[in-house]
Amino acid sequence: MLPPRWLRRLVIIPAIVFVVAVFLGTLPLLLVLAAAISPRLPGRWRPLRLLWFFLVYLAVEVVALAAALLLWIGSGFGYSLRGERMQRLHYGLLRRALALAFRTGRRAFNLSFDTSEVTGVLDADPDPDGPLLVFSRHAGAGDSFLLVHALTQAGRRPRIVLKATLQWDPLLDVILNRLPTVFVPSGAGRHRVVEGIRDLAAGMDRCDALLIFPEGGNFTERRRTRSIARLEELGRHAEADLARQMRHVLAPHAAGAMAAIEAAPEADVVFVAHTGLERLSGVVDVWRGLPMDSDIAGAAWWVGRRDIPVD
Repeated sequence: MLPPRWLRRLVIIPAIVFVVAVFLGTLPLLLVLAAAISPRLPGRWRPLRLLWFFLVYLAVEVVALAAALLLWIGSGFGYSLRGERMQRLHYGLLRRALALAFRTGRRAFNLSFDTSEVTGVLDADPDPDGPLLVFSRHAGAGDSFLLVHALTQAGRRPRIVLKATLQWDPLLDVILNRLPTVFVPSGAGRHRVVEGIRDLAAGMDRCDALLIFPEGGNFTERRRTRSIARLEELGRHAEADLARQMRHVLAPHAAGAMAAIEAAPEADVVFVAHTGLERLSGVVDVWRGLPMDSDIAGAAWWVGRRDIPVD
């Protein structure tokens, strides 16, 4: 169960600072241990490369949290956090933190990103000052971070629907709770999720972009089979037949996407597909499924607001 926000601020943030201090104090020993066990484990120098990434990640957490504290003070101790200037500064902080984590991950894990088509579509936006709806495949915990990174690099201000458990990460907890974000508690009904999407879409302006994953969860073969069986149980046999033809995505939940389109009729739509992150679907997979020395590819399709069917 997620503790209340005030408790997270008082306990988790100091705990992160303590962990970083301990991490730095024991870094020589950790390096020796990682180097010693690396030849005995699968993956080329996996422990050392993970150690490199998490060292940078923890450093980004602490520095960005310090910057967020300064922004909070500069906002009049929270008084003007929702103002345009403060929102712009927080998006800038998020963009820099994600960019550093992205560059470190690419180098540490020797990843090749063939996502030029995605960034090309975003950069070629014919209406850069118009809102955008981004509907993406969801396969791997890293795809939301990569897409938010791509959106911020393209000058967009992402609005996101995320699981509430991600607030255990102090940086995400602090920054995203100051930006337009909907955190969905575990067990929340679909109606609540759809209403959250509708509210985010209705409030979009200019360079905002709403990112959602119509599948509702990370793709796994087990979930795909279960979703098809559920459609059959509900008597939605035609939809079940269509879902069987989709080998790499779950049957989408249309309600959230439709709510976003209805709430933001002036927004264009971008569909995003990707491959290379499928094995990273849970915390355990950070060790066994983290992609290393591999390729991650993406593609995108643009649909202008005038081409969206009104029915």
